Amino acid sequence: MKTNLSSQIKLESVPRRYYAPQSELEQAALTREEKVYSRIFETIPDGSFYLARHIAEVIQKNVAKKGRCVLALGAGINTTPVYSSLIELYRRGEVSFLDTIIFNIDEFFPLRPEGPSTLRRLKELFLDKVDVKPENIHSINPAVTKENMFQYCKEYEQEIDNCGGLDLTVCEIGPGGMLGYNQPGSLSTSVCRLVLLAGDTRRNIARDYKTDDAPSTAITLGIGNIMRSTRIMCMAWGENRAQVLREVIEGPVTEEVPASFLQLHNHVRIAMDLSAAERLTRISHPWKVTSCEWTDKLIRRAIVWLCEKTGKPILKLTDRDYNDWGLGELVALFGSAYNVNIKVFNELQHTITGWPGGKPNADDTYRPERALPFPKRVIVFSPHPDDDVISMGGTLKRLVDQHHDVHVAYETSGNIAVGDEDMMRYFLMMDKIAPQFHFDTEGFRKLSHDVRDFVAHKSAGESDSTEIREIKTMIRQAEATIACHYIGIPDDHIHFLRLPFYETGKIKKGDLTEADIDKVKALIEEVKPHQIFVAGDLADPHGTHRVCTDAVLAAVDDLKGEEWMKDCRIWMYRGAWAEWEIDHIEMAVPISPEELRFKRNSILKHQSQMENAPFLGDDDRLFWQRAEERNRATAQLYENLGLASYEAMEAFVRYIPIAD
Repeated sequence: MKTNLSSQIKLESVPRRYYAPQSELEQAALTREEKVYSRIFETIPDGSFYLARHIAEVIQKNVAKKGRCVLALGAGINTTPVYSSLIELYRRGEVSFLDTIIFNIDEFFPLRPEGPSTLRRLKELFLDKVDVKPENIHSINPAVTKENMFQYCKEYEQEIDNCGGLDLTVCEIGPGGMLGYNQPGSLSTSVCRLVLLAGDTRRNIARDYKTDDAPSTAITLGIGNIMRSTRIMCMAWGENRAQVLREVIEGPVTEEVPASFLQLHNHVRIAMDLSAAERLTRISHPWKVTSCEWTDKLIRRAIVWLCEKTGKPILKLTDRDYNDWGLGELVALFGSAYNVNIKVFNELQHTITGWPGGKPNADDTYRPERALPFPKRVIVFSPHPDDDVISMGGTLKRLVDQHHDVHVAYETSGNIAVGDEDMMRYFLMMDKIAPQFHFDTEGFRKLSHDVRDFVAHKSAGESDSTEIREIKTMIRQAEATIACHYIGIPDDHIHFLRLPFYETGKIKKGDLTEADIDKVKALIEEVKPHQIFVAGDLADPHGTHRVCTDAVLAAVDDLKGEEWMKDCRIWMYRGAWAEWEIDHIEMAVPISPEELRFKRNSILKHQSQMENAPFLGDDDRLFWQRAEERNRATAQLYENLGLASYEAMEAFVRYIPIAD
């Protein structure tokens, strides 16, 4: 059973020489946009082992030179594989920690006995599994108070100085470019202090530490403390770190991206995997730094970039435009700008279709979906009970209107995203009508009383009772059912899977297991679809989408040998936060103004997810607003490139099951 197939999705193959140059001259050319020494690896284990090797070397050199090595260690989620590699080196006898002194970079405040703790995590993941002496481990004293905070932080810094200063700092580059818990806005001279944690940071803590009560403050070493370390080694893994890594490594030094101050340090190493590196110039725009290995996708990306730079549509690009912007290599390769232009224009034109299920009785040579069979059996997998309409509501409506046999499968209950106020609205109504419609029973009165009492006395971070979770589940199921009816999907084609990994009642979710995958498999086997639509938010903000995607891909992997499965195509959509890059889009479905209003109305059927949804993040737009702006932006991009003008577009990328 493969439960992490989403991590193996590669939308394009990156030539090895872009991320692993074979000579210093090539390295210098490829990295000329980069202001921090960085290494890119194909996999996270490769990058982690590289860092572990260098950490071991630093320890050995300092112990040999002065009898000890002083380390500052972070406990971010990205550090975990590095510590695992260090443990492996220790077990093989290649490094010892007997003469190391450890300082914890940050700790939550106040430090509650049962609450999350970075030191506890460091010990569980690393320190308790190697030979570091307990007396050499320094961290924030849980007895510190706000009254003595300033003095305590000074003393913690003095402890570091008494040990001779930091020889090495090891930490992740966190969301927003955090180092430790230095939030955006931190000064380069900032010292050890108490910091207020932003909303997104707290949500990440809740997910990473699997808690429902994330602390709002923490004590952290400042940027100034970290920068005084002799050496710094950082890591960042995954697509959700790609944008901030570009800002850290290639952008200006700014307080808004604290890790950008690393550009001012002489001995920094940053390790990342290909997904995290995807926005660096040598990966995303290699023609700016080297001669390219031109694939169809890279050519498309380059021409879209050239259109943006020149402000011209594709078919108006000239030989001079290509030469002026460093793309003369393409003109030489194809003979003229016109030949390149028409190639890319036709490719993009062929992605556009108003028939997402395939157009019957039509030549499908250049269409993204095949004409036959018609009608098709279709399953749309939706992680939460509204992702279907948010992400592909226009396409869903077209599939139904074009007479395909469409099923929608809601993978999780989404009950944690229903606010207490939204739930109480229903009880206020039921309390009023219960006597009139004769269901004012003792059982109902007890339930109403218990719910009211629980909500009235509910403490911050407290999980809902089983009854309340069920009520909130019913609310989301009712909203999803109404939205499906509005689109034209009958009751027997609406499936509420309630995958077990989600049903904890907490922000903390369980791991994906065979029980989850079996539920997905059972539905696929029952329907035997010709098309599957699945979430492709590989870096979604709270993790559930990716787990749901892994459940579907694992089920597909188990079933791919079935004859009927060989006739099934899998399309990945993206949600409210981001869209596919245009060089990856393989199917773009136009949405008319009327269809866009219909999509908005479908989203609005999910009333509990409007103003009070807890996972909107710092972006204050509502889900329907995000979806519309994203869809309009996709259509505008196509129009800017000289293709047909549409009100909006939904985009998809095809997933090919990974061969054994």
